[in-house]
Amino acid sequence: MLKNNFSGFQLEVGTDEAGRGCLSGPVVAAAVILPANFKHELLNDSKQLSEYKREILRPIIEKEALAYGISFVHHNEVDQLNVLQASITGMQRSISNMKIVPEYIIVDGNKFRKYLNIPYQTIVKGDAKYMSIAAASVLAKTYRDDFMKKIHQEFPVYNWKKNKGYPTKEHREAIRKYGTTKYHRMSFRLLPKQLTLEINHADGSTDLIKLNHTYNEQQIDWFKAGSALNLIKSQNA
Repeated sequence: MLKNNFSGFQLEVGTDEAGRGCLSGPVVAAAVILPANFKHELLNDSKQLSEYKREILRPIIEKEALAYGISFVHHNEVDQLNVLQASITGMQRSISNMKIVPEYIIVDGNKFRKYLNIPYQTIVKGDAKYMSIAAASVLAKTYRDDFMKKIHQEFPVYNWKKNKGYPTKEHREAIRKYGTTKYHRMSFRLLPKQLTLEINHADGSTDLIKLNHTYNEQQIDWFKAGSALNLIKSQNA
């Protein structure tokens, strides 16, 4: 069961973001102050809720909250700041967009920056522990989903109305086929790194074949050496 309060302060705000791991679109952050007696049976971490349930909860949260704020950190700013700093910046902006200045801040995750000398606490998996963070998670997710559905109309081949910009196989295949758009995060690895297989034939001819893979850097070195044992042998020679 989600807890109503962490700090004991009445004006405690919970904040969270959505879209951190996406290849396209913004990071969207939300901040929510709920009344002390707020309860709703559906409210949980937005990642554990269906889209249908999130859409039910959004107007309830917006109506019942003492205050809430939303912030969009768009793809170009994500590239400039890096995604962690973009997430923190977005959460701080969402707090600044509220009509009430909070007395205490609780943050989903383990990173944050001091904001207006307001005390704060980071809470790993806080969206599954505290009501206000869970509510912020729902708002951040639904506002971002709406944005991705809107820009899907500009670039339907990427199917953002379904994948929401996350690195699905379908999304990456579309990037491979059609290239990038103005909404893609160019600082991200949009496609897996390819290997080149060189085949030397008996007649002296050579074929070069590009290979897609899911290897990490160490496994790539093994591949190039022929095996992990070959690599170890060459390193010890």
